[in-house]
Amino acid sequence: MSEQVIPVFYACDNSFVKYMVVSLKSLLCNASPDYRYRIHILHSDITEELQEKVRAMATEYAEICFHDVRMHLQEIAERLPIRDYYSNTTYYRMFIAEMFPEYDKALYIDSDTVVPGDISELYEKELGDNYVGAAHEQAMVQENVYGCYVEEVLGIDRNNYFNAGVLLINCKAFRENRLLEKFIELLGIYNFVVTQDEDYLNVLCKDKVLWVEQQWNTEMFGEIPYPEEEYKLIHYIMVSKPWHYADCRCGAFFWEYAKQTFAYEEIKEVLENYTDEEKERDLVSAKRLMQTAIYEINKKDNYLSIVKNGTTKSRERLLIVDKIAKYEREGRFDEDVEEDPPSKELLPEHVDYLRSSVKSKLKSKFAYSVARIFMNDMIAKKQLIIKDIKGLENYAGLQSGAVVTCNHFNAMDSFAMQIAYEASGQKKRKFYRVIREGNYTNFPGFYGMLMRNCNTFPLSSNKQTMRKFMKSVDAILTGGHFLLIYPEQSMWWNYRKPKPLKKGGFIMATKNNVPVLPCFITMEDSDVKDGDGFFVQEYTIHIGKPIYPDAKKKRSENVQAMMDENFACWKNIYEKTYGIPLQYADEEIRLPKKA
Repeated sequence: MSEQVIPVFYACDNSFVKYMVVSLKSLLCNASPDYRYRIHILHSDITEELQEKVRAMATEYAEICFHDVRMHLQEIAERLPIRDYYSNTTYYRMFIAEMFPEYDKALYIDSDTVVPGDISELYEKELGDNYVGAAHEQAMVQENVYGCYVEEVLGIDRNNYFNAGVLLINCKAFRENRLLEKFIELLGIYNFVVTQDEDYLNVLCKDKVLWVEQQWNTEMFGEIPYPEEEYKLIHYIMVSKPWHYADCRCGAFFWEYAKQTFAYEEIKEVLENYTDEEKERDLVSAKRLMQTAIYEINKKDNYLSIVKNGTTKSRERLLIVDKIAKYEREGRFDEDVEEDPPSKELLPEHVDYLRSSVKSKLKSKFAYSVARIFMNDMIAKKQLIIKDIKGLENYAGLQSGAVVTCNHFNAMDSFAMQIAYEASGQKKRKFYRVIREGNYTNFPGFYGMLMRNCNTFPLSSNKQTMRKFMKSVDAILTGGHFLLIYPEQSMWWNYRKPKPLKKGGFIMATKNNVPVLPCFITMEDSDVKDGDGFFVQEYTIHIGKPIYPDAKKKRSENVQAMMDENFACWKNIYEKTYGIPLQYADEEIRLPKKA
């Protein structure tokens, strides 16, 4: 037996394991025993019980490994402008080269296949400087609508478009040519909706494809110009699934291997219970896919037109996304990734924190009326989308002033917190917000006017001004009002994780014997894109239970305890909402450092 290891990757979820094992069984039955095989199964939810059943399929020349990719992909996910892509198993093949740097070459196989050929023959093909080895996508070759789609939307000849369900991946070339980074950038330029990841791969790998014999990806679609005995791999694409249709073409191949797996009875039951309504939905789905292709062809701003006209997304925004990932890896959580306005020293006489003068009150009233119009316009245009507010009872039930904490991820997130405050019914109490010195002294134009007049509490590099700041904070908190503060200190664009906290806001709450109200905003992609080509985020505002200082504790003890409880609240919201444990690229960062 050769010591050479052939890495083979599958990607599936818990519900698809029963079909994946049929492909795996066929591969193991027909693979040359002259090699060793390492089968990697990428997943995010396969139960340990199922994993054990699959591992039992290992042979003396083939080992089977499972990889829960959620942890591996969390760092990459923070770099993606479109967050949902990394949670879909079909996109896992994009990350193989980066996740497994020990491999220069690897095979990826879709789970809806059977492999009657010797897979080592495909692996042994020399890729040269090509990014992938693949076979032609027959849907594009044989169906005119799809052929027109790839030519008129992607700018690829229909005869040069590959099916991404069976790939020989040049992992080394992927890494050296930054294919993952290019994929991330391409996500921001265009949202492909017909074959999705397959479209991205074809655009990225254009003119870098080693064309393999079609027998290595015999799709159950259209005409097949060679006999069944030449099939090396059978691919049940689209709705042609033998576990749904008893008369599925080449279904006998599938059932031959299915009978040799632990999932046979379960798969038979799926076939027997597949209803006419479900079959009708398959027909509708197939028609809808074709209609989607036609729609994309007719769009004035489809991908090809965007590329030709040069109207791609802001490169600056992509650099910010990469910078956030870098800062996380380095543990630089309290540093901004975007340049702030230059900061001019704010002197005491230049700020009226409590809006005590008539002039300040009039300016504030005008600024709020303008801000309201501006905010309503943003909501109408879906530039600001509030999906839900949870825990309003925690806000409404406050009987005193409070320090309101929130994660900081957007220059406009204080608008969301303003909406939450108004929805709480606490309008008799005022809502103030702490801002940076430079935002108050040097921010230009319309936004500068809002920064200076919408009940803002600017910090200052001047000691006298900071004394005035602290006295004013004491006055509003003991007076029953609310102060919004971002204890993370830094603002990272669309960053979803809670960052380690600073103690300033907790000192203010403890000193004035008022609670901290922990708020955390979670995000998901809407169907609306902003001017840079990123999807506008839909916000859910989570309002936690108030955290009160303990009269029995020293001030320093209260500060630390309240910080810890605030962070624990945020962490719990993050993990429950996104369904993944909170983990950072810098493994040493876990909780706020002790005061």
